Amino acid sequence: MTLPLAGIRILTVEHYGAGPFGTVHLADLGADVIKIEARDSGGDMSRGVGPHHLGAHDSTFFQPYNRNKRSLCLDLKAARGRAVFHRLVAGADAVFNNLRGSQPGRLGLAYADLAAHNPRIVCGHLSAYGRGGSRADRPGYDYLLQAECGYVAVTGEPDAAPARMGLSVVDHLTGLTAALGLLAAIVGARRDGKGRDVDVSLYDTAIHQTTYPAAWYLNHGAETTRLPRSAHPSIAPSQLFPTADGWLFVMCQTQRFWEKLCAGIGAPALATDPRFATPADRRANRAALSDVLDGHFTQRTTAQWMAGLAGSVPLAPVLTLAQALDNGFLHERRGVQSMPHAELGTLHLLADPIRLDGEPLPARAAPALGADGADVLAESGFTAAEIEALQRDGVI
Repeated sequence: MTLPLAGIRILTVEHYGAGPFGTVHLADLGADVIKIEARDSGGDMSRGVGPHHLGAHDSTFFQPYNRNKRSLCLDLKAARGRAVFHRLVAGADAVFNNLRGSQPGRLGLAYADLAAHNPRIVCGHLSAYGRGGSRADRPGYDYLLQAECGYVAVTGEPDAAPARMGLSVVDHLTGLTAALGLLAAIVGARRDGKGRDVDVSLYDTAIHQTTYPAAWYLNHGAETTRLPRSAHPSIAPSQLFPTADGWLFVMCQTQRFWEKLCAGIGAPALATDPRFATPADRRANRAALSDVLDGHFTQRTTAQWMAGLAGSVPLAPVLTLAQALDNGFLHERRGVQSMPHAELGTLHLLADPIRLDGEPLPARAAPALGADGADVLAESGFTAAEIEALQRDGVI
């Protein structure tokens, strides 16, 4: 398969989740993503994240964020390391980092630092709160941004403690946003011959994702709050319902789906009940509607309701993560890939969600620390003697 980003080279100074999650999609699509790692510190800190370690400097946490990439150990704080890096920049399309606000400047990773080596270089920066401003040097992580940007306040039951989302949604959304910005700037640099800095922060991305609740508040002063059963703020029924053995999420986003639900549960008269006849009626009578539907849904198991309503009414079972990963539909979608791994023998990872011509993107395991250094340098014009000297002196 010829991948669309083949021929694009991106040098990354990245670690942990947000940055690597963005660049792994670029690597999946064919970009040559080269991780610049510091050997003395063990490289990307996620190599050491447990509890499931895969030998030295590798873990099953690290793998899904770094498949299809390459690794070069290089000390960017040393003069010889920076000289090597600048030669690599000359042949690259982009340099990307997810360091704290002012750190890219101290390491010389901004466009002003690198333009002399390659005027077309794009310099991507992902930080918690931005490279400038009052919080530039403040550490920040996904859960903190969920808390400050309103996610925690609108998640969970109204009478329960605030709750974060169960996965690192801010990290992942910010990584994807950074990847989009980086690609857009690369397209612009190829057109105009001039690179630029691209900045993305966890804070800006997290608050931006509040979308229509933000618009409601900014324009009408209307504040979105938690509703029982994770209900949609403007549509009913669009929420969780208990069954005889579990839970369903039902989303009747249109009048037609509401009418189909009433017929499907054996209560067609509900569709014309004055309390529930229109979307506005159902919204005004949420509690009564929940009580009535609970009486129906608890009469059958989740599987029975799925068998009777799926395809007619939008609904889904509430699965554990293990059940979701064992779901036959995931495997029908070829959503799990297997690949060789030095420690495990065979490594299983989720496939990139993008399909090209109906096919999943190819995948190989994330690189061992520094595994590709000699190859990367040789491809960049370093002689065998230069590479040997750099290895001997511990520069790479």
